[in-house]
Parts: sequence; C-alpha cells; structure tokens
Amino acid sequence: MIKLHDKYFKPFISAEEIDQALTRMAIEIANEVGDEIPVFVGILNGSFMVVSDFVKKYPKPCEVTFIKLASYEGVKSTEDIQRLIGLTQDLTGRTVVILEDIIDTGNTLAEVHRIFRNENVKSLKIATLFYKPAAYKKDFKLHYVGIEIPNKFIVGYGLDYDGLGRNLPEIYQIKQTEYMTNLVLFGPPGAGKGTQAEFLKEKYNLVHISTGDVFRYNIKNETALGVLAKSYMDKGELVPDQVTIDMLEAEVEKNTDANGFIFDGFPRTNAQAEALDKLMTSKDSQINAMIALEVDDEILVERLLGRGKTSGRADDADESIIRNRITEYYNKTAVLKDYYSAQNKYHGVDGVGSIEDITVRLSSVIDSL
Repeated sequence: MIKLHDKYFKPFISAEEIDQALTRMAIEIANEVGDEIPVFVGILNGSFMVVSDFVKKYPKPCEVTFIKLASYEGVKSTEDIQRLIGLTQDLTGRTVVILEDIIDTGNTLAEVHRIFRNENVKSLKIATLFYKPAAYKKDFKLHYVGIEIPNKFIVGYGLDYDGLGRNLPEIYQIKQTEYMTNLVLFGPPGAGKGTQAEFLKEKYNLVHISTGDVFRYNIKNETALGVLAKSYMDKGELVPDQVTIDMLEAEVEKNTDANGFIFDGFPRTNAQAEALDKLMTSKDSQINAMIALEVDDEILVERLLGRGKTSGRADDADESIIRNRITEYYNKTAVLKDYYSAQNKYHGVDGVGSIEDITVRLSSVIDSL
C-alpha cells in the first residue's frame, strides 16, 4: 500500500505484466505495419514511460514524436481537452500510431482525431497500454489494447495523482476504503449466537449473513449457484468453498450500502477464512473481528436439553449427540481461533448471563474496533 497526497493506493498490475503487454503490442504492430516506417506519437505527460519502453521493443525502424494534451484534474477525467504542444513534422502519407498510456472516457481520442484530420496521414492507428471499457464513451476504434482494467483510478508507470506516482514501475489502484464493521460470529451450539446476531444487526445496522439461510435461499429459488450446490449435495459431496464464497459475494453485492456484515456459519477452515479475506479485500474492506461466545460445556448441555423439550429437534434431546456437536464445534473452530489471533482479531466473550448482559459484552468489543 502507498499513500499519495490524501489517498491510498494498492498494488494492481506488476512491472512484469506491463512488460509482457508492451512486448505483445510491439510484435503485433510490427507484423501489421510490415516494412513501413511508422511514426509513433506519444500523448504527454502520461505516455512517456509507455513510449520509451515500447520503442525499445519495436523490432524495426520507426520514428517517435509527442503531443501534449491536458485532460485530468485530480482523479477525474475532464471534458475540456487542451492541445498544449502540437506536431512539428509533416506526416502526409505516413502511418501514424498513437501510443496512449490509458484510455477511459475517450475524450482525449476525440481531440487526437480532430488534430490528425488535417495532417493527411495514410492511416491513423490507436494503441493503448491500459483500457477501461466500462468508462469508454466514444465510437473511435481502438486497434491495439494491452490490458483491460476496471473503471477505477490508477497511478504509476507514467500515470499520476496530482503530480505524484508517475515514477512508479508498476500500477497501483485507488483504495476506496469502505468504513464497515465486518464480524465473524462464532459460538458453540446453545451459546445463543442467533439471538445475539439479531440484537447486533439492529443495534449497529449490520446485515446478518447466515450461511445456512443463504444456502436454503439459493436452493429453494433454484438460482444458478443453488442448482450447482445441490448437484454436489445430491451426490453426498461437500460443496466447494468457491461456490459458498460466490453465494456470500452475491449477498454482499445486494447490500452495498450496508454499514457492515455479520458472517454466521462461515468460515469453518483456514482456506475459507483466507477466501473471505480475499472477498472483503476486493470490496476495499476487511474482517474486523472474530467474536466467539464462550460458554462452559455443562451449561451448553443443560441449555440444549431444555430447548429440546420445546424445539422438537432430535439433536437437542439426546445428550450424547449434543456433546458430539459441541466437540465438533471446538475441533473446527480451534484453527480459526489461531488464524484470527495471529491477526489480533480474535475476541472471546463470556456467553453466560442474561441476554442483555451478553449483548453489552459483545457491544463493548464492537465499539472498540
């Protein structure tokens, strides 16, 4: 992570990936141009690194020149394009290839085409190292594209944020931090996790995502992920982690304005925890804490046997089954306790007492995050 002025940027495209894209573009253009000597035109300021590295890779004779246009203020592409430095050579009958560092809205291209309309060139080709298809608003053809990227602001390799970042050899993407509170809530059977999740989601305006509920919803509504999950379940196989993650991501996407999430029933393994971290990172967020309700085994057994008298659940009525469920919980969550403890994100909370008292204890942990 780097900081430029008031904003943070995270690593996005490596120097090696940039080098590979430029090599591919140079070979592609050389093959199409043939024995002609093309004129490569860089758009300053951003394209100076692209042009420099590109022409080193170009395997045949070529000419290079620059024009300078201004189209950025801060992190937004403006509508006002100014031609600051023009062409100084006669390009009549020449094949001209515009070398751009990045094309997003295409406003710069409109000015480029206007400039070269009066130059009587043989052909005008557009080549860009980076291209944002989601942002592109023009109809001009892009002949050579190095890497397609999402519509997020980037810096590095000639691209800047208010003057900084051009010298970086790789590309960084702006980190649009989401100020969320994202919790992984755990508790053994009978700890009252479901009850507390309801209180916490109301108090902090969080979205409660229960893995069990998400699975049931997708299977009942026969979504693509639900059908896929059921195909594994019908064969007695475990549903792959990626299917579960995709379901959770769909739930997160449904609630993009949420203050945060309570993840209940996931993760269960280190691999799942890593996958969840990756998902939250992709949303410019993170898991803030794993909170585990801690209750003595004998109290849990007593609670579940009491619940079994009214719940009708067979697994709440048999003490041996209850103890096996509790043992299984500890076996599965022990590794996760270590995983989140290593990140200083594990919080054990006493789960014995009144519902209100336990809520207060949980709230004190959340308030401290």
